[in-house]
Parts: sequence; structure tokens; C-alpha cells
Amino acid sequence: MLVFLLGFGDVANEACEKLAVVGFTANMLSYLTTQLHMPLTKAANTLTNFGGTASLTPLLGAFLADVYAGKFWTITAGSIIYLIGMISLTLSAILPQLRPPPCDGDKVCQEADTGQLAILYISLLLGAIGSGGIRPCVAAFGAEQFDETDPKQATKTWKYFNWYYFVMGVSILVAVTVLVYVQDNVGWGWGLGIPTVAMFLSLFPFVLGYRLYRNLDPAGSPFTRLIQVSVSAFRKRNLSISDDPKVLYQNDELDASICRDGKLVHSKEMKFLDKAAIVTEEDNLKSPNLWRLNTIHRVEELKCIIRMGPIWAAGILLITAYAQQNTFSLQQAKSMDRHLTKSFSIPAGSMSVFTICSMLATIVFYDRLFVPTARKFTGLDRGITFLHRMGIGFVISILATLVAGFVEVKRKDAAFDNGLINSHQTIPISVFWLVPQYSLHGIAEAFMSIGHLEFFYDQAPESMRSTATAVFWTAIAVGNYVSTLLVTLVHKFTAGPNGSNWLPDDNLNKGRLEYFYWVLTILQAVNLVYYLWCAKIYTFKSVQIHSREAEESMDSVVELANKV
Repeated sequence: MLVFLLGFGDVANEACEKLAVVGFTANMLSYLTTQLHMPLTKAANTLTNFGGTASLTPLLGAFLADVYAGKFWTITAGSIIYLIGMISLTLSAILPQLRPPPCDGDKVCQEADTGQLAILYISLLLGAIGSGGIRPCVAAFGAEQFDETDPKQATKTWKYFNWYYFVMGVSILVAVTVLVYVQDNVGWGWGLGIPTVAMFLSLFPFVLGYRLYRNLDPAGSPFTRLIQVSVSAFRKRNLSISDDPKVLYQNDELDASICRDGKLVHSKEMKFLDKAAIVTEEDNLKSPNLWRLNTIHRVEELKCIIRMGPIWAAGILLITAYAQQNTFSLQQAKSMDRHLTKSFSIPAGSMSVFTICSMLATIVFYDRLFVPTARKFTGLDRGITFLHRMGIGFVISILATLVAGFVEVKRKDAAFDNGLINSHQTIPISVFWLVPQYSLHGIAEAFMSIGHLEFFYDQAPESMRSTATAVFWTAIAVGNYVSTLLVTLVHKFTAGPNGSNWLPDDNLNKGRLEYFYWVLTILQAVNLVYYLWCAKIYTFKSVQIHSREAEESMDSVVELANKV
């Protein structure tokens, strides 16, 4: 029980970070278009660029954590930087001089000037840098509270990732309901001030719990080791490889700091990298030059990273599709009837509550019903492999964008029937028509994103788990950047001489958003075929655990996983 409490202690910090970032991004399109008066496509690209940058900086955070500071202090420093960004962002929402004046009566709007945009972008940049210290370390730090040499704890990490995402989901749920309502009905100062205070308060219990955590010392730069293996293999490229892996170089003392829980076992793939572990007369076995000779464990670290690459790439397009919820799906919601009663209407930014609720419900279903049932057929403690879990998520994401296209057709038909095709007035069609696409995205994320995160943590070398978690976030970053690129290209090449466009700047009723959704559907279908091929040829890593009992347990898991 104490292990679970320690594992979730740092999750409170990440939950506050989610509360802060989602409290803004869920409604950011409204802020950029109504407060800063940005054109729709520019605002959408600003949003995805920020999301991409905030998901790319974890690479730097992971490097600092693995080489110098360790996960705990990297999380702490990232939280402080993020807090500064949130304070700056809150001030920009409070002070009128940091925003353009409101639109006058004839709807003439002045777009934010360079100085106002600079303050916004600096605030967002600080938030992105702070996220770089938090995101790659929190999940790995929590999972490290479980001792993998203890068979009773080694198989519990997959449960941790399920409930890690559940806590994140609850935090996001609060953000897209309470905070979005405050932003729309009370003011952006309060709407951003609340998560800023929450971020400030989250630092204290996290820092005070330092002595209770299982803190592992930094093991050195994983990037340096990967480069050393590559250089060693290249320098010995002309040597022949023996069929007996026992002749390859091993040094338990040298590898002690990077394989506390177990050494990677030699694999038959990518044999050319094994040349880095071939011992020659020039090599000093007691104090080897790591740019000429590396242990087989270090060679297998590089193999693990290379094997994970194609699976990483497969996750990009799902993020691209998911990103549209905070851009064009939100704009759809703004144009539809959102009234629950005569006096209360759902804020457009709160529509993602359906995504979060469906994700949370799916996590509970998966953990409590699906896994116990699947376990009876597969024999795996986690029910199915993370590769199967991700595949299910891909299929559901395809359905989400397919449905979104048909709903957009329905929305525009309602606008046409009511003579509102050229109007900005609310279309008399219920916003609940958007619930299926939001919900399907939530179900897809519960399968794919959690499976993706679990995959990176489980299959990465032990000493590279911060880096592996950062790689998970880079898939999100690239997915957001691909969204920006796709929106830009579609906006450019579908522009007609009469001002028509699939993705118009001012009025979705004049566009062809459904075509954009269906392009995403086709791209995801092609991506699914690619992923199935990658999953079919993927080889799970094998670890020689120091504990005999744990080793037997791990061997059985790997064997079953490869069979499934």
C-alpha cells in the first residue's frame, strides 16, 4: 500500500500541471479568437504548435534527469518554471493593456499587436519548458517506486499506468468543466488564476515527501552510450561475427549502474551492432575504451531503442486526429445549440468532458472487467499485450474521425435548411450530435495512449525510462506539428478563386470540414496497416533478472507475450 501511495504522490504534481495546461488549452481557441482576435486557422495552428512544443521539451528534461539532476529534482525545477509561466499568463489575462481592445459595434476587431503576442508566447514557452521537466519524469518516477526484483511488485506497473491516466483524466475533467465555465462566465483572470494557485500548492507535499521516495541516482547520458555503441560497431564493421553470443564482451562492474534490476539478454536481430562487443587484441578489458568496445548489455540498449522506433511513429497520426477536438470540433460546438435549459448553455470548451468521461469509464472497464476476462484466455497478468491494446485504439480513432465527418454534414445541412449558411448565428441543431466523436476519441485514448506509454516504459532499457517517457511525449509533439502542417496545406491548396476553402478563416458553414475529417480517416487507415506490420515483426526485450524467482516470472511473461 505504501508503494502505491509513493507512486501517486508525484502524480498530484502532474495532476495540477494538467489542470493548469488543460484549463487553458481546452478553451484556448476561444481566447485567441475572441480576446486576441486571431483568424481561425492561425489560432488553431498556434494551439497545435504550443501543444507540440510542450511535448517536445520532455527530451531535454529526460536528458537532464538521466545525466545530472535525477527525476525528483527535475520535476521540482520544471514545476517552478511552469508556475512562472502560469503567473505571466494570468497577468496577461487580467491587465487590459496586454490584450487588444474589444470589437466595436460593427464587428471591426483589432488583432493583438506584436508586444501583446510576445507576452503570450513567452508565457506559453515557459509553460512548455516547465512541462519538459515534469512530463518525462512523473510517470517513470512513480513506476520506479515498484521494485522489479520483487515478483509481487514487478507486475503491478501496468496497473499504475492505468490509474496514472485515470488521475490525469479526473484533473482534465475538472479543467474542462469548472475552469472553462469560470473562464466563459466569470473571467479569464480567475479561470487561469485558479490552476496557477493549484500548481503552487502542489509543490509543497511533493518536496516534503522527498525522504520517502525511492530515488535512483542518475546513470549518465543514455544518448552518449547509444552513440558509443554505434561508433564502436562502425569501427569494427569489417570484423566477422561469431554465432556464439558468449564470446561477446560482458562486464558486470561496468554495467552495474545502468542495470540494477537486470541485464538485457542478447538478441539475434541487428547482428551488425554486435560488432561493438567483439573483443580484439587492441582492447583493454579492465578499462575499455567505450568508443571501441561495449558490453552486450549496452548493445542491446541500442537495439531496444531502434526496435521501438516504428511503433513510436505509428502513434503520430492518432494524436493529429485527437488534436482537432481543441480546434475545429470546438468551433463546431460554438456554432450549435448548447442549451441544457433556457438559462444555461454548455461552454463549447467543455465538450471535451465527453472525451474525458468516456476515457475514464473505459479505464475502469479495462482494469476491472476486460483484463480479468482476457487473462483467462492469454495467461498474461495484464490481459493482453500493449501492442494489442494500441491496435484497438487505432481502430476506434478511425471510427471517431469517420463519424466526425458525417456529423459535420448534418450540421451544415441544418445551417442550410435554416438559411444560416452565410451567418454566424447559432444553428438550431443540438451540440450533442458531437458527443459520438468526442466519446470515441476518449475510448481510443484509453486504449492507445496508455498502451503507448506502458510500451515505452516496459520495453525501454532500465536506465532510459525517463528518456523513453520523453519519447512518448515527442510522438504527441510530432502529432501536433503534423496537424499544423496538414491544416496549413489543406487551407492553402483548397482555396478557391471566389474565397472558398475547406477550412475557412471566419465561417465553418462555408467550408468543407467533413472532407478534412475524411482525409484524416484515410490517413489513419493506412497508418493502421503500417502499425499491424510493425507489431507483427516486433520482438519483446528479454531481461536476465538478478533474482531467480523474478527471472522465472519475467521469462514466462515474455514467452507468453511473444506467443500472443
